[in-house]
Amino acid sequence: MDLDPSKILIRYNVQKEKAQTPEEMAAEKYPKAEPAKSISKAIFEGEEDDVVEGLKKAVASGANAIKLIDDVLMPGMKIVTDLYDQGVIFLPNVMMSADAMLAGIEFCKEKSGSAPTPKGKIVCHVAEGDVHDIGKTIVAALLRAAGYEVVDLGRDVPVDEVIAAVKKEKPMMLTGTALMTTTMYAFKEVNDRLLEAGIKVPFQCGGGAVNQDFVVTYELGVYGEEAANAPQMADMILAGKSLKQLKEHFHMH
Repeated sequence: MDLDPSKILIRYNVQKEKAQTPEEMAAEKYPKAEPAKSISKAIFEGEEDDVVEGLKKAVASGANAIKLIDDVLMPGMKIVTDLYDQGVIFLPNVMMSADAMLAGIEFCKEKSGSAPTPKGKIVCHVAEGDVHDIGKTIVAALLRAAGYEVVDLGRDVPVDEVIAAVKKEKPMMLTGTALMTTTMYAFKEVNDRLLEAGIKVPFQCGGGAVNQDFVVTYELGVYGEEAANAPQMADMILAGKSLKQLKEHFHMH
């Protein structure tokens, strides 16, 4: 059967009652004024060079480099994450956009000689014994794109190192990923060691091996089915939500 290329990746927008491509839906959300419009489009398309070029023009016109992060880059990335949450685009698109947005942040930091104030600090790691770090890498990228400082401990991180990092960094949240069922039990040990130390930091857990039934067996655990849940959880913590409220929101059954 021959497919008409023009019909591929067309979605029906129920609110608008018309078929739209992801690109058309994104375009409706772009700011009207330049350079924000062009930069938002470049972020959506994952074009790092175009993002930086747009920022160069804005700075040359007198814009404050650090203000561009909050006023242009973050809203541009929000368009991407909103469309992802609606199921319009997929995780690879989000990752490309996050990379483009982070390239823009680096440019702005270099131009200003300073860094924006992060929303909060989060420690990320892959469970001890597990070398599969793609999930953790995605989580860290999405958190950075959302404006959080990430302390990335890497993969196959011993429990002792996780506890030491939490004590040293005092993060607002800890994340852990595991792809192998034999390694996810390290999360329970991390939980118990943190409680012994009197630390009650929300512990977002996910990955191919992890499910909600396992995570609910330990006090600090909050199950994140999708990588995008990590910045959502962080935003809720920032808004003053409790560990109990996080569980109520993210635990589906």
